[in-house]
Parts: sequence; structure tokens; C-alpha cells
Amino acid sequence: MENNPLSPHIQIYNWHISSLVSISHRITGIINVMTITLICVWVGFLLLGETNYEIVNFFLNSFFGKFILLGIIWSFSFQILSEIRHFFLDLGYGFEIKTTKITGLIVIIGSFPLTVIFYVFGRYIL
Repeated sequence: MENNPLSPHIQIYNWHISSLVSISHRITGIINVMTITLICVWVGFLLLGETNYEIVNFFLNSFFGKFILLGIIWSFSFQILSEIRHFFLDLGYGFEIKTTKITGLIVIIGSFPLTVIFYVFGRYIL
């Protein structure tokens, strides 16, 4: 009996755009759930007084806080585009190899300008 692995592993498996989008979709989903929980805690600080709320607000306006906010906005942007992609896949469209590569790249690359648009809209318009 040979000592070959029973399933492909990282040394022999070829990565595809769809794999990257799928894994990233799951990771951003976890990040988004944690973010929504933290937003609820932040709003809950309003019940404890304005000073507690201001501490969180001060952090979010710092350089590190803005970096975290951009990461969160990117996570939601990626999730939005990935969900749209999954919607069309659920309808039975886009299963061709070329189409999956193109839509995967649209999700990955499109999440960055969408992040900038959401950040600018939220920061300067609202």
C-alpha cells in the first residue's frame, strides 16, 4: 500500500480564484458578525453615559481606529459582492470556468473601490 495522502493537500492542490473567494467569504462573514456585535456594544455604551461612548468614539477617530474601520468596510464590501455572485450561482448562472474566474476577480478587485466609496460617503456626506 502506498503512503499517498487520501485527499489533496496544500503542496499539490492548485489554488483557484473561486477557492480564494470562497475562503475569504467565510472569513469576512465571521468578521462581519463580530463587527455587528461590537457595534451593539458601542451603542450599549450610550446607556452607561456619554463619557464611555466618547472613549470608543475617540478610538475610532485615531489612526489605528480608522485603519480598523477601513478593514471592516472592506469586509462588508467584499461580502456584498460575494453574496451577489452567490445569488447568480444559486440561480444557475456563471458556472463556466472563465465566468467563475471573471466574477471572482470582480469580487476581489471591486471590493476595494467599493470600500473607498462607502468610506467617503460615510465620512463626508453623512
